[in-house]
Amino acid sequence: MIDLHTHSFFSDGVLVPAEHLRRVEVLGYTAVAITDHADSSNMDFIIPRMIQVAKDLGPHSRTRLLPGIELTHVPPALIGPMVRKARELGAQVVVVHGETIVEPVAAGTNMAAIEAGADILSHPGFIKEDEARLAAKNGVFLELSGRKGHCLTNGFVAKIALRNGAQLVINADAHTPGDFLTADMARMVALGAGLNEEEYRQVQINTQAFVEGIPLIG
Repeated sequence: MIDLHTHSFFSDGVLVPAEHLRRVEVLGYTAVAITDHADSSNMDFIIPRMIQVAKDLGPHSRTRLLPGIELTHVPPALIGPMVRKARELGAQVVVVHGETIVEPVAAGTNMAAIEAGADILSHPGFIKEDEARLAAKNGVFLELSGRKGHCLTNGFVAKIALRNGAQLVINADAHTPGDFLTADMARMVALGAGLNEEEYRQVQINTQAFVEGIPLIG
């Protein structure tokens, strides 16, 4: 089990990273990314601290902690520079908060994130065909979300992604302990979005390959 989109108390989650990591370790996760909400006001604060946390906790956990960030409600024109800045600061997973139907995300955010080569476009709502094709070309994962509200367009996202060859990822977008997905629940998210068992297995393979391609910290 891998989840690449979760939140700690560094943004609007409730757990310190140590407890966050311990709880998913007990659930059998092999890797988890903590991707707290950020813009230019706090990105340079969060990322270095999460890198230090990963160094401190890594030797003591069976679950690999990936320091990440979720650029959230950033104007589309600023997304490209901020993705680059996040990588310069050492973020191993860069998520952009997509055009979910339950928040007033600026139009053009999905395309800006894909053009910038973010790792994951979270809950992209009614993503367009040309955006999905570019996501496939640029290696950007489109998210199927386990989170209330954001999950409402999972079926649409899955259909558009599969039709255009874009890779999918299943994430909890967890903010509290009760939000973490079990392996069974992650499978239900996939099947509920219309994936079949083989398509779900391919999502797992692609996610694992992505994590394996990330260098170990320190």
